Amino acid sequence: MKKTSTRMLTEAGIMIAAAQILSYVKIFEAPYGGSVTAGSMIPIILFSLRWGVKSGLLAGTAYGILQFFLGGAIYSYHIVSILFDYVVAFGLLGLAGLFRSSIKGVFMGTCLGLLGRFICHVISGVVVWASYAPEGMNALIYSVLYNGSYLLPELIITLVIVGILYKPLISNIGQRV
Repeated sequence: MKKTSTRMLTEAGIMIAAAQILSYVKIFEAPYGGSVTAGSMIPIILFSLRWGVKSGLLAGTAYGILQFFLGGAIYSYHIVSILFDYVVAFGLLGLAGLFRSSIKGVFMGTCLGLLGRFICHVISGVVVWASYAPEGMNALIYSVLYNGSYLLPELIITLVIVGILYKPLISNIGQRV
């Protein structure tokens, strides 16, 4: 195995573990799943910025599977929920690696990754969780409002922390020594 591959796999494991630990520090938890955390997506985004989209998608997907097995299984075993609330949703955080050449690109990539996650949760909300919508409310509107209630604050926290970390980490982004 190449030195780069070993380093990448090691960093992926560390970042996935860090993301999992941060996911337990909850600022707000929605009643049917979803929460605002202390930046739990940041390690996956930083990994994606450093190693690129392909590796970021894989690390995010591994993190999503871990999220399901270490807590998500209490909410649903519906295949759409497993895929769109966990596996695909967190995998899409790897999209942050698409625009890693500047601070503007880092912010755009971070927004894109979280937008992908949001869209996945909305799809799951419409397909699986529609029965939780208040009487007479459209399932799509309910899903957008519900998922937005925790993902928008999570996006703001993530952008602030990524912005703070950008300068100290810029020398490492893209370097695979």
